[in-house]
Amino acid sequence: MTRTEAPPRTDVPRGLREQAARYHLLPLRLFLGVTFVYAGLDKLFDPAFLSASGDGSIGDLMRGVRDTSAIPALVDLSLEAPVGFAVFLAVAEILVGLGTLVGLLSRTAAVGGALISLSLWLTVSWAVTPYYYGNDLIYLMAWTPLILAGAPYLSLDSEIRSRRSRRTA
Repeated sequence: MTRTEAPPRTDVPRGLREQAARYHLLPLRLFLGVTFVYAGLDKLFDPAFLSASGDGSIGDLMRGVRDTSAIPALVDLSLEAPVGFAVFLAVAEILVGLGTLVGLLSRTAAVGGALISLSLWLTVSWAVTPYYYGNDLIYLMAWTPLILAGAPYLSLDSEIRSRRSRRTA
């Protein structure tokens, strides 16, 4: 052992440490996947949200944040067809969430989740002060490890990879 190496830990069983290292992204995958599926379903089944105007509508929400958003043109684009935009957003959230939960095209799903979070941060929660009270920036950062690592375990991606390698071997 060199001077810079930490001594091996003896207080945690070796197998438990290996399991924790192997599945460390699973809680994040589950949280983001469930949250995005829930958010998408919540939007799809809320008739007030799927309206161009009125209390709780996507139209009123977007008009309310237009002047304080970082990218008003993006808000204007959503206001051209607010109900279509709301349905698109809801379906995208559901697809991202399901892809994350089952680990199918997991990096692509994570990029989609990050893009949704980025667009919501730059529009809906841009004016929240201090910035750390707005949750969209936190979600954007939470997607980053899944973009980098994907879903290497307990995922359809890993099952597909495993089957391909068995076929080529």
